[in-house]
Amino acid sequence: MRLLIFNAGSSSLKFQLFEAGDAGLQPVARGAVSGLGADALCRYQINATQEEERAHIADHAQAARWVFARMQKHFGPSWGHSITATGHRVVHGGTLFTAPARVTPEVLAGIESLNLLAPLHNPAAVAVIRACRNELGAAHAAVAVFDTAFFHALPDAARTYAVPAEWTSKFGIRRYGFHGIAHRYMYERYLEISAADKDASRVVTLQLGQGCSITALRGGNPVDTSMGFTPLEGLIMATRPGDVDAGVLLHLLEQGVSLPELSEGLHNRSGLLALSAASADMRTLLQLEGQGHAGAVRAVEAFCLRARKYLGAYVALLGGADAVIFGGGVGEHAPEVRARILRQMEWCGVRLDETANAAACGVEHRISATGSTLAVYVVPVDEEKLIAREVREHLAASGAANAT
Repeated sequence: MRLLIFNAGSSSLKFQLFEAGDAGLQPVARGAVSGLGADALCRYQINATQEEERAHIADHAQAARWVFARMQKHFGPSWGHSITATGHRVVHGGTLFTAPARVTPEVLAGIESLNLLAPLHNPAAVAVIRACRNELGAAHAAVAVFDTAFFHALPDAARTYAVPAEWTSKFGIRRYGFHGIAHRYMYERYLEISAADKDASRVVTLQLGQGCSITALRGGNPVDTSMGFTPLEGLIMATRPGDVDAGVLLHLLEQGVSLPELSEGLHNRSGLLALSAASADMRTLLQLEGQGHAGAVRAVEAFCLRARKYLGAYVALLGGADAVIFGGGVGEHAPEVRARILRQMEWCGVRLDETANAAACGVEHRISATGSTLAVYVVPVDEEKLIAREVREHLAASGAANAT
């Protein structure tokens, strides 16, 4: 069985090709198209072959076509016949999708109906699904795996907004949670590398990248998470603000800011970019901070402050924690950010090993010191692998041909 997995971000497309057999899931090829636009960075690795190029990749559909062209170049013109199924990360499943779903016209329409709630991500996933259908034929098996599914059973007190009940029932207003695939991967990997009791463990996971979220888990079940109705809530992100007083938004509307302008500003011009007035990239901001750039200093400090505030709240919510896990581009590659988030957290048992933390850049590592009563790990997140596993299990459960 061969599974081709796509992970559409707001301005990128990651992919992995897996062989699924008795030995488990073995990656055959992987890569990413990032920075969609006139100068997109296109990278891929197939076995020992690695290539990188710059190209004009206008959108996610074109990025998917680029992936198919590179696969055909290496595996031959009929390589598509070897694909058992494609798997697709879809950010928002709403109440429609609480488990992986075989993509049908009805499922695709359901995903599209949620575009307004995740405008940076759901349309991208739909575009990739359609591109795969064009390349592999309308009959090919495609399975959607939803970020929100992990949080569909959030406790009622964590799920419900304190707004009029008629809004909740009429408009589906509730906290859905996002980055579920990443948070689940970090937790399950933590169980594999530790002696934790899966039924009793108390863990806080931080997914820090372009988008950022934090989740409190007890026994593997989410009890709260920072993102809510949309991926705008919670932590400060690259271009999204996280928590904002709703009165600010009402005031802006009353002052004549249009709905499209408000949406565009919240999704694309807020967060680290707005605070720094320089960049949305944490690597750049850390460099600028070292040069005394006032905006960068403010942005990095605000980012760490918000994350530390949520972390402390979630440790309290859990009644103490056994582990804190960092993942995502920033979480995996920015030791300074991790250290600043954990600063003055000794009250809850955190003691950071500064040497281990500095060495943990893009690699799995325990970064808490010996004697720390709260373990801290860096776990590089492999969303595509978890999606592949979900696709394989879904095909097997539905009796799909060649499911093993």
